[in-house]
Amino acid sequence: MKIIILGAGQVGRSVAQSLASEANDITVVDTQARLLKDLQEHLDIRTVQGHGAHPSVLIEAGIEDADLILAVTNSDETNMVACQIASTLFHTPTKLARVRSNDYLRHAGVFSDKAIPVDFIISPEELVTTFIQHLIDQPGVLQILDFVGGKAQLVAVRAYYGGPLVGQSLSSLVERIPGVDTRIVAIFRRDRAIIPDGTTVVEADDEVFFLAAREHIPRVVGAFRRSEKPYRRVIISGGGNIGKRLAANIEDRYHTKIIEIDALRCRYLARTLEQTVVLQGDAADADLLREEDIADTDVYCAVTNDDEANILSAMLAKRLGARKTLCLINRPSYVDLAQGTAVDIAVSPAQATIGSLLTHIRKGDVVSVHALRRGAAEAIEIVVHGDRHSSRVVGRRLSELELPEGSNIGAIAREGQILFPGKGCVLQAGDHVILFLADKRQVSSIERLFQVSFNFI
Repeated sequence: MKIIILGAGQVGRSVAQSLASEANDITVVDTQARLLKDLQEHLDIRTVQGHGAHPSVLIEAGIEDADLILAVTNSDETNMVACQIASTLFHTPTKLARVRSNDYLRHAGVFSDKAIPVDFIISPEELVTTFIQHLIDQPGVLQILDFVGGKAQLVAVRAYYGGPLVGQSLSSLVERIPGVDTRIVAIFRRDRAIIPDGTTVVEADDEVFFLAAREHIPRVVGAFRRSEKPYRRVIISGGGNIGKRLAANIEDRYHTKIIEIDALRCRYLARTLEQTVVLQGDAADADLLREEDIADTDVYCAVTNDDEANILSAMLAKRLGARKTLCLINRPSYVDLAQGTAVDIAVSPAQATIGSLLTHIRKGDVVSVHALRRGAAEAIEIVVHGDRHSSRVVGRRLSELELPEGSNIGAIAREGQILFPGKGCVLQAGDHVILFLADKRQVSSIERLFQVSFNFI
């Protein structure tokens, strides 16, 4: 696939890294030569320096025969105009745009063939907010991702000493949580992936990925660690787009405070938020945190635009007694350094966004894609099509499928039901299959496996 990416920032860079390893023809456009040079030193891609909305720059990038344009610059207007030009002048088949402003997102008619022809809108702030909200709603998890419209969820949890299943084989999980259907799809132990079976013994500090219905998540989490009390009190550092969205989404269920240093922004937040307490001040001020009972706070969320400020304020909040700290970090190199120290959970906006982008790029009828383990692994929901004559999977038992090494089928959604099938289960047309890939380089093999032959009508 020939793909043009506009913008070499964190999102554009992450997408380029993910797609360049899959035999795609990638060209990245940006105005900053330094960013493009850095990309070329690490990836086998083309780069073009220039403004992404200028037709001459798009032509130089190869827009005339491109399959997809992905506009993810920091400017909504540049992204929208680039998609308009790609459609009107060059008839590019698929156009994705990053749009951050709520003013555009609130008016659906802006994005249509009669206005601005953008096929898919990506809103990183909305995706990150949803990601963080899931973590607040489910205490004790590292990552939680939706499949089948939220009916099933993929959850990452760290096994701790004292967890009921730690030191036990996975076969005992049924006895620990009777009546709960779940599937352990992978265990990462000292950064090495293990595809588990019933004999696999869970060790402390294992990062366990499991699939379960939404309502069963707390019970499964409780099998790997001591159960945590539900969160009640949340402090948010940063009143930008993400901080405001998060407060608005949770203020009816949690006692929420938001700390913002800018006085004008504080007045705006106070007018628009209904139940959230808005405080003007510096989140790195220890006296302010103490005054706001940081020691009794369940979750401290640092979501400003400054990585260093987020990390330092989260470390301070933890030292002053915050139960859980969550930190927004844009630089990938900081994520691994911060998480697991005083920062309990490091959230990467680029990684939270990339799955939504990949959903529209993957071949086949892909419903959703989620990048895991900083992009090294993936979880995919794909729809089965065809019949026994035109498909390699329809009418076959799971034990007959030639799945690539390190991948497995975690669950199947069939006629509104979530199934956790055994190897004897037979796939049917219309099934939604949720797959876990410990190595995302196997994506092309999965795409070929589920591809329908040309004689299928």
